[in-house]
Parts: sequence; structure tokens; C-alpha cells
Amino acid sequence: MKKRHLILAAGAAALLALSGCASGDSLGGSGGSGGSKDSNSITVGSANFSENVLLANIYAEALSDAGFTTTVKPNIGSREVVIPALKDGSIDLVPEYSGALLSYLEPKSQVFSSEDVTAALKKALPKDLAMLTASPAEDKDTLVVTKATADKHGLTAIGDLKPIASGMVLGGPPENKDRRAGVTGLKELYGLGFTEFKAVDLGGPLTIAGLKNGDLDVAFMFTTQSAIAENGFVALEDPEHMALAENIVPVLRADRTDPQIEKALDRVSAALTTEKLIEMNAKIEIEKQDPQKVARAFVDSL
Repeated sequence: MKKRHLILAAGAAALLALSGCASGDSLGGSGGSGGSKDSNSITVGSANFSENVLLANIYAEALSDAGFTTTVKPNIGSREVVIPALKDGSIDLVPEYSGALLSYLEPKSQVFSSEDVTAALKKALPKDLAMLTASPAEDKDTLVVTKATADKHGLTAIGDLKPIASGMVLGGPPENKDRRAGVTGLKELYGLGFTEFKAVDLGGPLTIAGLKNGDLDVAFMFTTQSAIAENGFVALEDPEHMALAENIVPVLRADRTDPQIEKALDRVSAALTTEKLIEMNAKIEIEKQDPQKVARAFVDSL
């Protein structure tokens, strides 16, 4: 019989505390409470956006089929919260993005391709963390404008913003103020300075509404988001590689590595493509399907 996994719904106050603007505080405080001490139990965490919740559920479903008892802790917060939670044992496993995690660990890294980023990430990981085989599926941060803005100013690439950026409002999640694939990269790689950075969600309802109603001129979204095409937004090209290769990769604590975990998640990673990810995101974002059910259908298709 297949073991079903649990989805822990954190209260609003707890989520607010956890997502606390990249404070670096761990999930659940000191002592590593909340993580899985039983070798057959695995707690899968996710960042605070829908695609990562989907991926966490996919991992949990695959591991459940492999005989593990799994729990999903969704929407923990940004990477600055998730990684400390992983290290202190509050969670055991998380779906990550290779380039973003490399930039978090090694901000000055100068590699861009999938192969080079993956190799560099393996070297950069702390000894108490481990990564499994990366998926061919990629999802990068991308800078987006409305079609009207793109047509008005002839925008196709990020560098095209240079003559007009000083009069524009940029929207993104709070942590993007200090990330390479954020305000820092825009300034260092493209020489862009905006009149204001407005903290919103990452490609979520606030971002979409802000672009449509004019509160935001430019905003960060994900390349796999169905909302870009759905709203006729224009994703600007990134020739300076502000966003590195972003292959999806399972990252877990080194003390939780296990051949059966690796086998189950390698099977997922091998089957996960960018196209399938876009398709599943559309089911969640547009059709409003339950992420756990979408994840279950994907695992059943393997």
C-alpha cells in the first residue's frame, strides 16, 4: 500500500514570521525541531511560490511511492530562510535552482552554463548539505514589462532599459534587492538604476496586478510562468547572464542521503522538463488545480 504524505498548513502568523524578509532565521527555532529523526520519514520544504510548492509535492509523492513517510512544509520563505531550515534539521529536503543557489553560496561566481554551474555548485555546497542529479528542467528569473511598455520604448533586452530606467519603478521580492539576479546584477552588469524598488511577491498576483495597473513599470517573474503569455507580457533578453543556468536540483542534508532517496528523485529529475513544468504551472496558476494533485498525476506518469 502506498503511504500518503501529509501537507502541513502553517498559520498565517507563522508564515509571516518565517518569510521575514530573508532574515536568515531558521524554521522552528533552535534544536532542529520539526525535521525527520526517523530514517524512514522525510520532511520536504518549499520556498514561498507555487512552482516550488509543486516540486516539493512531486518529491514527496515519489518518495512516498518508494516507501518513505513524507511530510510537506510549503511556503517556508525565501532561500535565506529555507537553507538555514535545511541545515538546522527543521526540514530534510528542498527543491532548489542551481544558479540561484550557487549565487547565494558564491556571489562572485562567473560560470553560466548548466554543466559549469552544476559543477561549481557541488564544490560550493557546505559539507552538511548534498545535491542529487539535476534535472534538465530550468526556470530562471526574468525581467518583464507590458507589451505597451515594450512597444513604446523598443524594448527587447534588459540593456534597452538604460536610457529610461531612472524614471521607472521596479518590482520584485524583498530579497531581490541584494541578489545577482536582482537589483545588484542590474546595476553591476547593465548599469541600471531605477527610481524606486517596490517590494512585492515574486511573479504572483501583486506583481501581475502592479504591471497591469501601472504601479510597476518593470518586474521580476519566472520564465516558466504561464502568466507571462496569459497577460501578454514581454520577457526581456539577458545577454549578460544576470540569471545563471537554473536547473532544478534536489538538495538535502548530507546525513539524510540514502540510495533509495537518490533512486526515487533521480527518476523524477530525469523525467522533468521545462515544457512539463510550464504545463503543470498553468494547471495551478490558470486552472487553479491543487498542487498536490498535479504532483500526483506527474508521478503517476513516470
